[in-house]
Amino acid sequence: MKKTFNIFRHIGWIAIICSTLGSFLLFVVGATKTYAAFAVVFLGKVPHKSLAHLDTADIATSYLIKSLDTFLIAFVLFIFAHGVFTLFISNKKPENDDGASVLAWIKTPNIGHLKNVLAEVIVIILFVKFLEIVLMNIDNLNWQILTLPIAILLLSLGLKFLNLAEGEE
Repeated sequence: MKKTFNIFRHIGWIAIICSTLGSFLLFVVGATKTYAAFAVVFLGKVPHKSLAHLDTADIATSYLIKSLDTFLIAFVLFIFAHGVFTLFISNKKPENDDGASVLAWIKTPNIGHLKNVLAEVIVIILFVKFLEIVLMNIDNLNWQILTLPIAILLLSLGLKFLNLAEGEE
């Protein structure tokens, strides 16, 4: 039975490969959005008519915020792929823990750590999305736009009360 479970853990490769490919794709998309910001400023290109009411700097800022969001998700997918590999595939214990390893900054001691990283990134992504919405609708703000920051606050408080980071150093 133990041998069956040992073989079954290799199904984690699906998550690792898909997350890595998704991460690579999002790095490309983020770079494309960064290029669009440069194209708006230096080449005078306005990609959508819906953005025509904004200043050139605001359009570029919007694209840079979108690229930041995209890069953040790309890094999370990469960290997730590494975490799944570390937790389910690799049987090795780190030989030296002096930080000399290339991937020492994304240590994944347990599945709770992965959940904590994911939860924190969701809150950050929602915050970035709120900034994007405010920037895009700067001339037409109303009280309903406050629902997103209230949701972010409630999620943050929920995460604090869940204490997912408990026991981390």
